[in-house]
Amino acid sequence: MSSPAESILDNPVWHALAGRHARFAEGDSLARRYAVSVTPIAALGETSPAAYASLARVLQPEGTAGLLFVQPPAPPPGWTLVHSVPVLQMLQTAPPPAVAGVAYAELSTVHGAEMLALVELTQPGPFGPRTPELGDYIGVRRDGRLVAMAGERLKPDGHTEISAVCTHPEHRGRGYGQALVAVLAQRIRARGETPFLHVRPDNADAAHVYEKLGFRTRRTLYVGILQWAN
Repeated sequence: MSSPAESILDNPVWHALAGRHARFAEGDSLARRYAVSVTPIAALGETSPAAYASLARVLQPEGTAGLLFVQPPAPPPGWTLVHSVPVLQMLQTAPPPAVAGVAYAELSTVHGAEMLALVELTQPGPFGPRTPELGDYIGVRRDGRLVAMAGERLKPDGHTEISAVCTHPEHRGRGYGQALVAVLAQRIRARGETPFLHVRPDNADAAHVYEKLGFRTRRTLYVGILQWAN
């Protein structure tokens, strides 16, 4: 059973947008979204008709966004569920063991083009031109080319999500992702926060790596891509 401090992780997008990421938020007390250039993610404060109506207004003119739900999404009439998939929410419950050092570099929006290119190739999840503004991003370069990266995304109170963990197919199996996640987790813990992340249940290799770093599955959430029929 979740502690009160952990319960905000049932709706981490909402609590991030209502808290430390409020400067990126668009919306009201029922529905909020990140600015489109940051990331195509939104959240409901509650699953009521009024909240969905507010979300429809917030999403104009794009009309589409990704949301996290504690149950499989079942939007009301007027909405199309474009895609839905379960994800495991993993919380780091113990300090990570030492990980062999990998030389890494700090990344920011000035590296946006190559970050977006790596995301396009590996498809780790939603990522926009301004996503690096959400927190620390670090990467591994080989022969001047960005071949792996990971960073911080959602920041509900007391927690920080590690996201966009990806490695170029030609450079997998070398421990880059594991090393980058370990570095970010150490930084997050040093700030007195708890690292967490999301991984698809069918990505057993990644989940195993995260378990070696002290992450344990907290619960299953559901990603829903919703589209408003405007």
